[in-house]
Amino acid sequence: QVQLVPSGGGSVQAGGSLRLSCAASGYRVTGYCMAWFRQAPGKEREGVASIRSDGITTTYAASVKGRFTISRDSPKNTLYLQMNDLSPEDTAMYYCAAFLERGLCSDFIPSNLRYWGQGTQVTVAS
Repeated sequence: QVQLVPSGGGSVQAGGSLRLSCAASGYRVTGYCMAWFRQAPGKEREGVASIRSDGITTTYAASVKGRFTISRDSPKNTLYLQMNDLSPEDTAMYYCAAFLERGLCSDFIPSNLRYWGQGTQVTVAS
């Protein structure tokens, strides 16, 4: 059974940093597309960053490019999202997702990914 368990969310002041983790079990993170999404109250879920099965090719939403970095640790079987220079606009519930069923890893279409973590809250105060 595949499980994705996110952690690392919290509250931070604007300009601060957080690192989210997503521990995977039931499959290996290498060889599969994985991604981070976020959803703010009253808004649709949006893609933040993705990493292709090659572990090298990454894609970022324009709003986070240059501030966020997605990576994965194969021995730990964990996906990460390093978030720097956070702003109140980054406040949202963050979700990790894995296993692309259709389309491209860079499409950021939630319904294209099979497995989801339960979410971790990130709150940025101004």
